[in-house]
Amino acid sequence: MTQRTANEDQLWAAVADPNRRRLLDLLAAGVTTATALSETMPITRQAVAKHLAVLDRVGLVDARRHGREVRYAVRVDRLVAARASMAKVAREWDTRLAKIKQLAEAAAQAEAVALVSATARAASGKSGSRKGDVR
Repeated sequence: MTQRTANEDQLWAAVADPNRRRLLDLLAAGVTTATALSETMPITRQAVAKHLAVLDRVGLVDARRHGREVRYAVRVDRLVAARASMAKVAREWDTRLAKIKQLAEAAAQAEAVALVSATARAASGKSGSRKGDVR
């Protein structure tokens, strides 16, 4: 696994959690603390702090100590890069899914042709004369 892939995996894991996505949405409004964020979240302040630590590790938020408080802010540059990375993966999956669809449609068409051929053979065998029949 390359370092870039490991970083992408960490990014996807970080944003997979709905609480972390909600925190990113809330941080879009500006710099704030874990305590202030926890007041609008259905989880404890400690849980908010842990989610923020994950977002900080992958570089999506910046944590800065200001006296006794730690203030968090979205790192817009990293969020833009994350969006581009996710869009790239989405394009790759679109290509893969298009190929799978193409294979499935080709298999279905081949099956339909085989069914028509088998039906035609069966029909011609029934309508043809049998050996020994006199007409």
